[in-house]
Amino acid sequence: MTTRDTYPILSVEEARARILEYVRPLEAESVPILDALGRVLCVDVRADAAIPPHDNSAMDGYAVRHADLLDADEPRLAVVGKVPAGAVWEGTLQAGQALRIMTGAPMPAGADTVVRFEDTVDEGDRVTIQRVPKAGRNVRRAGEDVEPGTVVLTRGQTLGAAEIGMLASVGQAQATVHRRPRVAVLATGDEILPLDAPPEPGKIRNINSYTNAAQVLALGGEPLVLEVASDREDSLVARLQSAVEQRADLIVTSGGVSVGDFDLVKQVLASEGNINFWWVNMKPGKPMAFGLLKGIPLLALPGNPVAAMLSFMLFGRPAVRKMLGYRQWGLPQARARLAEAIERKDGRRHYLRVHLDETGDGLSARLTGDQGSGILTSLIVADGLAVIPEDRDHLPAGEVVDVILLRPEEFWSA
Repeated sequence: MTTRDTYPILSVEEARARILEYVRPLEAESVPILDALGRVLCVDVRADAAIPPHDNSAMDGYAVRHADLLDADEPRLAVVGKVPAGAVWEGTLQAGQALRIMTGAPMPAGADTVVRFEDTVDEGDRVTIQRVPKAGRNVRRAGEDVEPGTVVLTRGQTLGAAEIGMLASVGQAQATVHRRPRVAVLATGDEILPLDAPPEPGKIRNINSYTNAAQVLALGGEPLVLEVASDREDSLVARLQSAVEQRADLIVTSGGVSVGDFDLVKQVLASEGNINFWWVNMKPGKPMAFGLLKGIPLLALPGNPVAAMLSFMLFGRPAVRKMLGYRQWGLPQARARLAEAIERKDGRRHYLRVHLDETGDGLSARLTGDQGSGILTSLIVADGLAVIPEDRDHLPAGEVVDVILLRPEEFWSA
């Protein structure tokens, strides 16, 4: 039997560091390049050829010899053919000649400049140049983007749309990226009902399995949603064994980590594996355990929905992102002024759900309302989490604090 006194209360940073000590980037796998979007490369990628592979036209127009444009105010050249993109004009452009050329088509031998159609007068077998460009204008040179053998993408790089395009440009139909982690998600408690069950006295629906699984999915992991474990040791052990058999890389439980008579998760973790820590100096989410079960990291979150979600953001998210090979694990932050005074006296770090408003003096943060750890609507309407330091009992209105952004795309300029 574990006791609270066995485990010291850790700071958020200490708890996160302990978790990340037991987490490593997962092994590489090869996937189709579209399946690699948002994932992290495991190897350097080199260009197998020059990009572009040949001098080509950057405009629809006429390929010419620039020397032929210097003898008259409006040079007149003989049109000897045309070449679309994807084709090659055989031959060499001679003095006094022009070739109709489309964007992307290879430059013919002898030509060094392209004159845009809009700067010419088409006369059928001849063309008059009304505006003479500089020599070499409107020509993309072979290798001007990438030379053969150049490292175009590096190990550890996250693949966005541009990176996927680069893979395609060097002929890579597959990408070698870190495998997605399999994260077993388990809710515990006799009070938990299936989603389709009618309400019952003393019961609640299974919120945490779905909020936690959704967070895993949003991060790029593969959630394994396990059947709810009842408040019996054999039920909990069976569910955890299922996670082991499904080769989970991380196990995330909710409920059963406080000091109640039926809080069994920490007891089972202690008997079947080991506990690294139990308490974190934060609110919501103080009762939270971490340890190893048959070598698999297990993060035991509180049972209240908001506490479970916030704890996962602070601790589960870094673990999953590290497994995926990312080098940055946290959520983006901004600075905001409190719209109201904050009073607290428990010596814990508080994460307060806030609305953010743009003002002439930067961002302003105001509470979403009731901050209870069971008020899930307070997260739905929140833009961020105001971080209230452990050593501050009173923060006056106007005090500037860090805010973890829950919707960073809406405050990209902050």
